[in-house]
Amino acid sequence: MTKAAQINFARGLAELTKGTKVTVNSLLPGPTATEGLTDFIQGIAEQSGKSQDEAVADYFRVREPTSLHQRFLTVQEVADVAVFLASDKSSGINGTAQRVEGGIIRSI
Repeated sequence: MTKAAQINFARGLAELTKGTKVTVNSLLPGPTATEGLTDFIQGIAEQSGKSQDEAVADYFRVREPTSLHQRFLTVQEVADVAVFLASDKSSGINGTAQRVEGGIIRSI
């Protein structure tokens, strides 16, 4: 499912539940340091003769220059937002797309 489809699907579900205590939101994670990604970056580092930190810095300099964090998010950071959205503390958030991407996208 594309991110656009995910956003529209969640918005549609949120509309179906309006007036209830049910909230539906999209969680849109950016580059996240999963095991697979870590292995991929390690492979790039080995092929280029660079350290893993240098390979990550190169990735963000070339592919994600607008990232404000200039690093991969941790799985825990993404999970923390998911837990927040599932909690009563997020009761005022409904039908939205919540980006967890380290400030890569400049627009609101």
